[in-house]
Amino acid sequence: MENLVTLIDHWFDPVSLGIVLGGTLLATLLRCGFAESRLAAAKVAALLARPFDPAKARVEMARQIRIISDKGIHGATPVQFGDGEFDHLTDVLISRRSIDTLHAEHESYKRQRTEAAQTAMTVLGHAAELAPVLGLAGTLVALGTMPSDASEGGMTAAIAMAVVTTLYGLAAANFLFGPLSSAILRRSAREERDRQAVLDWLEQGVRTSTPHVKPVPGAGGLRIAS
Repeated sequence: MENLVTLIDHWFDPVSLGIVLGGTLLATLLRCGFAESRLAAAKVAALLARPFDPAKARVEMARQIRIISDKGIHGATPVQFGDGEFDHLTDVLISRRSIDTLHAEHESYKRQRTEAAQTAMTVLGHAAELAPVLGLAGTLVALGTMPSDASEGGMTAAIAMAVVTTLYGLAAANFLFGPLSSAILRRSAREERDRQAVLDWLEQGVRTSTPHVKPVPGAGGLRIAS
């Protein structure tokens, strides 16, 4: 336990941490802009939330399919379960009775999500690039504070701070910002794959429960017949 406390005291330097993390965040904000940085922060926070649940979506969409099968497309009411995209898609399905419109609306949502994820990854990529630079800046600050009389204690403190800031910069780039960017990429890819699977399943269920599907000129594809 004492060794752990000694290790923490040796490697934890709040001044160095402030220079590296604070400087990196500020430099990233200035480079990327407030809107993009805020979006990246939101995407990072979203990693702590529960991901899209395809099983829950299938259950709710199965309810929608049963309602359409029992009451017909005109008598059906949209099923809402708190997912912005699928709540909207069910509204579109009931109001427009167009299966192909579901794909068009889905592509719009997918494009927005993908662009947001790409923006967040770009911001975090800049942060990963800047962190080692701020680590080097901290090293220069530490060396600049070395006393002119070159006392042993002053030299030791300055060199220790220089080493720690360099370490913080490398660690922030490779163990914080880089992994966060990769995590957003994985979450985004998995969500789009799951959403597409649920949408394909919903389309198949609607086609099965409403066999009277016919092409309507000028309607943008297949339309559920009245």
